[in-house]
Amino acid sequence: MTLEERINKSETSVFKTVFPNNTNHYDTLFGGTALSMMDEIAFITATRFSRLRCVTVSSDRIDFTHPIPAGTIIELVGRVEHVGNTSMKVRVDIFVEHMYHEGREKAVSGIFTFVALDESHKPTKIIRD
Repeated sequence: MTLEERINKSETSVFKTVFPNNTNHYDTLFGGTALSMMDEIAFITATRFSRLRCVTVSSDRIDFTHPIPAGTIIELVGRVEHVGNTSMKVRVDIFVEHMYHEGREKAVSGIFTFVALDESHKPTKIIRD
């Protein structure tokens, strides 16, 4: 399987509903909740891509471009963007759509870096020859 085929096969998409218990005093999704969801999707994507134990080592710039109101549907999409020797970068985008209207827009995006670990918890090669 080529690298591009592997990346395409590991793309991960999850839909969720934003309920009031996950919102702040502005009735929009808590930023920390969004980050937690994004990290989880990034982890799933990295694991599906590598089929190895992976841990988050950093999150790069996270851009919150649109608020995510309570009562909306969100889609989180994770995709591997870069593969190094023992690490990989996964982009996660959150799209928001209103339940009773057509259309959607990107609300949040960010990059998460993961390292693959072996059984001894040491960094290991992601792509084996």
